[in-house]
Amino acid sequence: MLAPRWLLIAFISLVAGTGSSAEAAQPQTVRVGVMQSGTVQWEMDVIRRHGLDSAEGVVVAVTPLVGKDASSLALLAGSVDVILTDFLWVSRQRDGGADTVFVPHSTATGAIMVRPDAPIATPRDLVGQRLGVAGNAVDKSWLVFRAYGRKLLGVDPAQAMRPAFGAPPLLNELVGRGEYPAVLNFWNYTAPLKAQGYRELVTVREMMQALGMQPTTPLLGWAFSARWAVTHPGAAEGFVRAALGAGRRLTEDDGEWAVLAPLMGKADLATRLALRDAWRAGQVAHSTAAEALAAAELFRLLTEFGGADLVGDAQAMNPGTFWDGVNF
Repeated sequence: MLAPRWLLIAFISLVAGTGSSAEAAQPQTVRVGVMQSGTVQWEMDVIRRHGLDSAEGVVVAVTPLVGKDASSLALLAGSVDVILTDFLWVSRQRDGGADTVFVPHSTATGAIMVRPDAPIATPRDLVGQRLGVAGNAVDKSWLVFRAYGRKLLGVDPAQAMRPAFGAPPLLNELVGRGEYPAVLNFWNYTAPLKAQGYRELVTVREMMQALGMQPTTPLLGWAFSARWAVTHPGAAEGFVRAALGAGRRLTEDDGEWAVLAPLMGKADLATRLALRDAWRAGQVAHSTAAEALAAAELFRLLTEFGGADLVGDAQAMNPGTFWDGVNF
């Protein structure tokens, strides 16, 4: 069970007090695992350029990784200190005995995008149609859509539609070639489609709202070991505050996005603006007990459709999943 905040602070103070003043002044290195094609590299770039890490007494060292699985393994193996992942993964690790904790970062979700020439006006028109679905059968967006279909359409999309699971960029290519009339993709892949004139049929956020869920539930967050946070005084909190500082700059300053253009590959201006707006819409400005409660409610919904493949044997989110070591 996660230590109470007062005990954590007391322990940190004790550890910090045992070293020399010179040692205490040394910035602590935080190794952040970042997927090479992930959008989190934008924030890391802002942190580096503006020295937001040193201002918080830490040094952010980015470790490039090739995918989500590599990120998870790197954190569990101790090769990195922090990764970006979802609260479901963190909860499952805790159920297995790990001390991983989660700090909210983003509420960004995807959407179902429809080709401009497709005769699809409502979600019900997808019945019997092929639908590209990013990820796999236990991806959060797909499970939310299944719940939405059951409640709002009276059908389970898994049976009533013809889902085709795949990698996000491949699905965009296939829907572009007309092989699918619509695609359920992640936010950073729906933004380019929107810039190309595709229609947004329904967003995952709208689905959650229709299901009575909190649409601003933080799906993604920073994950790290609670033990690491205790034995490295100020590292976790300093990193989180540096990341928040980067988020504020990207939210308030359009000029930052012009500097980030090279990190967006070959995206044209319309796509970059769509990515900017989608990223901003998903930013988490605060972390409170309400966010944890909303995530626990979503967890229960997703277990109904994802089962053991998604969350293992757990029926509820591990109560220590959300870290209480920093408030913002």
